[in-house]
Amino acid sequence: MNNPVVHCSGVWKIFGNRAKDALQAIRKEGLSKSEILKQYGAVTAVADVSFSVGQGEIFCIMGLSGSGKSTLIRHINRLVEPTDGEIIVAGRNVSALSNSALRALRATSVGMVFQNMALLPHRSVQDNVALSLELRGIGRAQRLQTAREKLELVGLEEWAFRFPDELSGGMKQRVGLARAMAADPEILLMDEPFSALDPLIRRQLQQQFLELSKLVKKTTIFITHDLDEAIRLGTHIAIMKDGRFVQVGTPEEIVTEPADEYVADFVKGISRLELVTARKIMKPLPDAPAGTSYNGATVAATDKLGAIIDLATHHNGDITVIEDNKPVGVISRLELLRGIRG
Repeated sequence: MNNPVVHCSGVWKIFGNRAKDALQAIRKEGLSKSEILKQYGAVTAVADVSFSVGQGEIFCIMGLSGSGKSTLIRHINRLVEPTDGEIIVAGRNVSALSNSALRALRATSVGMVFQNMALLPHRSVQDNVALSLELRGIGRAQRLQTAREKLELVGLEEWAFRFPDELSGGMKQRVGLARAMAADPEILLMDEPFSALDPLIRRQLQQQFLELSKLVKKTTIFITHDLDEAIRLGTHIAIMKDGRFVQVGTPEEIVTEPADEYVADFVKGISRLELVTARKIMKPLPDAPAGTSYNGATVAATDKLGAIIDLATHHNGDITVIEDNKPVGVISRLELLRGIRG
């Protein structure tokens, strides 16, 4: 990946008065998380995590409660200081920033959306959205214009003069998202922003966020404990356990090629119909020049399993897979069944 927007290398976070000693013991003796707690009274929250996030990517980090995902994301804007490791954000080493430079990074380059929006109850919706601009000394007319633009993006322009206690939970989440975007940050950090919402509202906000992401092209690190949400939103997904990344990959890779039994247990109930592509299940054909003729039903290499099943219900023969205007594979009934079964 060329020039990632966020790059973390060998990040550790150990909580406790003897964190450095505990880290040295882990490296020298390979002590486990429970052994470190017993011998040093220290908690290993993040253990040797490395990853990169490219421009416009939605990088989802998921895991069970206590896996370290929320602690990890707080390293990006240095709300949490790492015990060891390097964190580069927008070309800057976060650990090396002065206090004033760190405040500027948080104010202009990195926006954060929490599960609890903490909207100020005495301020109107638009004044809540404009708060970050007010703190930066932006004039009232300009900041309110920006606030109204962001409220329009999230579909709340008609609620600009209402107050937080008049809003539903989903609407408050959208206000929080508008507030984060008002400063026009390059990076959005989202820590389980939709997890407390009802399933239908949650799904609607996920779809709205996807549409918004395509429009504004923000680089996003998104924390969730819900694999369905990670698969729906993520360009790439990292599965975290006991402070470590178990596997990083595309949603399709995570579901079809789980790294171990832990990941396999996570993904075993996930529908493959809108995830697995024709390229993944096809039987490859020998190289053929572009423009080669072919007969029968065809699908694109990027077409999803659900669409291929729909086609197969009306077609009894093999299905040819096309990429770059040439046949690259074939899907028989056997390949299709294997794709469905996984």
